[in-house]
Amino acid sequence: MDSPTRRRRRPALHRFPLRYLLMVPVLLAVLTGYALAIHSDTNTYMLYSQCHARARLPWLSRMPVLGSLACFLVSFFQAAVDSVRASGLMAVILSFVGGLLTVTTVEAARICNAPSALIAAFPTALWLVFDLVGGALVWQLAIVPAFLRRDRDIIAARSQGAGGGPPRLSGPADPTFGEAMRHLARGAAETVAIPVAVTLGYVVPAALVLVLAHPVAVLVWLFFPVWVSLVRQAVRRVVLAVREGTSASLHLESNRMALIAVYALPVACSVLSHAYFIWTLTQPDDRREMTRSTLKFIAIQAFFVGMTVLYWILVEAGWRALLVMVLASVVLGPGAGVCLGWVYREQMVDLDRSVTVVAVGSRRQSEDAEPSEETPLLR
Repeated sequence: MDSPTRRRRRPALHRFPLRYLLMVPVLLAVLTGYALAIHSDTNTYMLYSQCHARARLPWLSRMPVLGSLACFLVSFFQAAVDSVRASGLMAVILSFVGGLLTVTTVEAARICNAPSALIAAFPTALWLVFDLVGGALVWQLAIVPAFLRRDRDIIAARSQGAGGGPPRLSGPADPTFGEAMRHLARGAAETVAIPVAVTLGYVVPAALVLVLAHPVAVLVWLFFPVWVSLVRQAVRRVVLAVREGTSASLHLESNRMALIAVYALPVACSVLSHAYFIWTLTQPDDRREMTRSTLKFIAIQAFFVGMTVLYWILVEAGWRALLVMVLASVVLGPGAGVCLGWVYREQMVDLDRSVTVVAVGSRRQSEDAEPSEETPLLR
């Protein structure tokens, strides 16, 4: 008879080689390219031709070097919201992206992800490539592989520590393994900075795109990764300067008020956009041909990003977290599904608390130096 205290079966990330796990995102990338190829039409090519000929948005298309591309991107997304039915679908997709943006920003702030350049140091660049050029391919070939590699590094280090030796750190002074590794490095400051940054840098520009459908609004929204990054840094500095104790680390999911502060807005936006989309389905279909073409392209991208994220959470946290994400997405919209699934995922992550990081600080350590308050103590 199985023991009632028997441990749950570990997720795939613990049981399979990373090279095999990364084959699925690569396959999804191939399928994404194939789906886009077979569903492409001449409308998008004609749209770019108009921009290249300076016949569309001349104030933008006449800019040197990048004028044609900027005109095309602005015109593309403007067409995608140019009807009631289209705005309903775009509202759902934009709220989904908002949920993903919140999740990746939270992960970038965690202590355990600090050594990863793609996750913590350059998330803005990845989001810009996603938004302007790469689409779903960025998630399949860069973002998700970066997270899986980082998690495998942590698993390998913990496993070595459990075997009697010290954890194998990813660098000479990598302080990210232990009890506090899932904490936000600047806890209280980040719980203010992240929601404010997502609100001002993403939600407000996205709402203006849906309401106004104006080229300037679209152009501003296209650079939302830059605005989110700048606002987050500014707010974090202000909070750290005016409030003492906000630089201490914090486990977000263990603090109810902080958790609500970070995730309330993307969940609310998802619920509202989900309801709005359902209402638009009761209205006459007013989409024009160009709107149908652009929406089809965006919907394919969003679908494969969703499949990639579902695979990601399945590999890292198992089928329960996947089920939570799917059910929440169906009822409350995909943006809420991502956020609620991620909160539940935190409970499923197998944290090894036998290795404790007492403090994190200096990245320059000497092996023969006397221990100090900035020295990670392994026990």
